[in-house]
Amino acid sequence: MGNLRSGTFRSNLSGEAAYKSFIPSPLPPVPEIVMDENLTKALIAANSRLAVLEELTSKIPDMALFVSMYVRKEALMSSQIEGTQATLEDVLDPMDSSNANKNVAEVINYIRATEYAINRLQTLPLCTRLIKETHAVLMNGVRGQERNPGEFRHSQNWIGSQGSTIKNARYIPPCPDDMVTALSDLEKYINNDNDGYDSLIKAALIHYQFETIHPFLDGNGRIGRLLITLYLIEAKVISSPALYISYFLKRNRIEYYDRLTEVRNKGNYEQWILFFLTAVRECADDAIATVYALSALHEKNVCLINTLGKSRTNARMLFDYLETSPIIDISQTSKSLGLSFNTVSAAVKKLINSGILVQTENRNRNRTFAYSQYIDILRNGTE
Repeated sequence: MGNLRSGTFRSNLSGEAAYKSFIPSPLPPVPEIVMDENLTKALIAANSRLAVLEELTSKIPDMALFVSMYVRKEALMSSQIEGTQATLEDVLDPMDSSNANKNVAEVINYIRATEYAINRLQTLPLCTRLIKETHAVLMNGVRGQERNPGEFRHSQNWIGSQGSTIKNARYIPPCPDDMVTALSDLEKYINNDNDGYDSLIKAALIHYQFETIHPFLDGNGRIGRLLITLYLIEAKVISSPALYISYFLKRNRIEYYDRLTEVRNKGNYEQWILFFLTAVRECADDAIATVYALSALHEKNVCLINTLGKSRTNARMLFDYLETSPIIDISQTSKSLGLSFNTVSAAVKKLINSGILVQTENRNRNRTFAYSQYIDILRNGTE
């Protein structure tokens, strides 16, 4: 362990309290990444599929609506990786906006953190300041809020099973002093365009390095995965967060953690990069398929609404609202659309009769309705 390519160990304290923390080597790796045939093919395939996805996002008129759903899906799956118990319906349900379900609140915070960080990139480069600000949004008012939201840690942390101690930890990140140096080095690397590596390889290295530094007391995994999206936007590889990479990482959670560990233990960056590129390609393919499915559904239902005669105007207004809020209740929807309760109720009936909306279970005596075909397409991978 502690291969010089990936880092070394520091001895801390003495006697019974002694432990060794990891000090990651600065990026890029030395010796440099070996681009063998498999890695080269994987890089070409990942970039190719991302290019297709990016072209789609620039051509489809309603892509902004779809992307807002992708952000929710990524938020949900990234949170699920950390053990958050929530479903897509939980995140979309208007009745959950003010409830005390901490699992749902964690996902909502991830959505807010993503939107905040992407907007912040317009005025601030991808740096430790932006990362801390985003972390503050992520941890506001949820589990872990007492663990210094928006601040890098000043104490030693460790990674292990529930109830583990530093003595039997699976991994011990850098001590606070080494962490500060490592973060400074990472910030410089993120903003260095002269290392010669493709942006996807850099994204893989940045994610690994951030997870290895583990600079927060809580929320490192979610921020680290969000960092992938932020870097790819900053590098102009993608223009919107239409890539939900947690879809792949959730399905391969054990391998995901094992491959990060393999870099720390043996300095084998190449196997992690290959895994990461596979994740990007598969997630791009899934996003492309989802875009096509949602677009086809949109066109089919618009055609149905156009057959409704005089009532089609209000029905179309409601339908457009459904693509931003696919689970609705009549009272809240009428306020959002500026229409009367009875007008929205009539439009809901029209969409139910057209097979677009279905009534769901009663909650708090309010009837809710779901654009279930839309949700079914998005649900893939979130179960």
